[in-house]
Amino acid sequence: MQPKKKILDILVEKIRLKHYSKSTESTYSYWSKNYILFHNKRHPKDMGKSEIEQYLTYLAVERKVAPTTQNQAFNAILFLYQEVLDIDMKDQNIQAFRAKAKERIPVVLSVEEVQQILLNITGVYSIIVSLLYGCGLRVKEALRLRVKDIDFGYNNIYIYDSKSTKDRLVPLPSRLKERLEHQIIRVQTLHTQDISNGYGEVYLPHTLARKYKNAPKELKWQYLFPASKISYDKREDVTRRHHINDVNINRAIKKSVNLCAIHKKITAHTFRHSYATHLLQNGTDIRTIQELLGHKDISTTMIYTHIVKELNKDKFVSPLDLL
Repeated sequence: MQPKKKILDILVEKIRLKHYSKSTESTYSYWSKNYILFHNKRHPKDMGKSEIEQYLTYLAVERKVAPTTQNQAFNAILFLYQEVLDIDMKDQNIQAFRAKAKERIPVVLSVEEVQQILLNITGVYSIIVSLLYGCGLRVKEALRLRVKDIDFGYNNIYIYDSKSTKDRLVPLPSRLKERLEHQIIRVQTLHTQDISNGYGEVYLPHTLARKYKNAPKELKWQYLFPASKISYDKREDVTRRHHINDVNINRAIKKSVNLCAIHKKITAHTFRHSYATHLLQNGTDIRTIQELLGHKDISTTMIYTHIVKELNKDKFVSPLDLL
């Protein structure tokens, strides 16, 4: 007889069946396991609304997690019940003490600071960071770009499968056009080498890979910013070339920021905030910025009007300066 599968093993199988990312698999597994341990290893099928509320309240009150972390845990537990146990908890009106979100103003760079940072980043990382600022991309959106996503004819970049799940089009900065053309030539050279070595396959979402059998080895589907080494994907038992790791981008940014002696908390996402803020300062309307950023709700984009208002306080004269 086959040994009975553990619930967390089934959870991983369900996640992989839906082709969720590795980070989602790791996150959902962690919170599901933590939820079970919190209730002294009771089986989730023997628990329900009350136990979920207790756990979520514990996260907010005792562990003092951020609202996004609490929501992450909640989504993991809902997935566990819905997909593994076939129990729908969405209509259970689960009430728990919610972690309070702190309203923070995003850090924004000046145009001069952006110029300084870009001057101290070289190679392919320079192109990627330029895209973050020049197109307002999230770092993962930039890294997941394929060769086919760059439209040189109409000077556009296609963004697919973004965080908002809504595909969008952003203008391609003219000063990046030639650099991206050269980057595609480098990708082509690397891809040709991979093919000759018996590799050359790239990851595609399951539905696309099934629909287009030869696509994973076609140049147009290759990542625009491929990793330096081929890696083995144990989830799908295949060896292929992935894209550059986002950790490397943040390292390059941090190194440049230190060289520039800019004393702000800066990450890859700071360039997206700076992009939106600078567009607004230059007269671009808020609805257009919402579309360019891919925000579902205009209220998310409105934070930049608040930033611009705060930045305009430099026109304010302190009473101290009037003495």
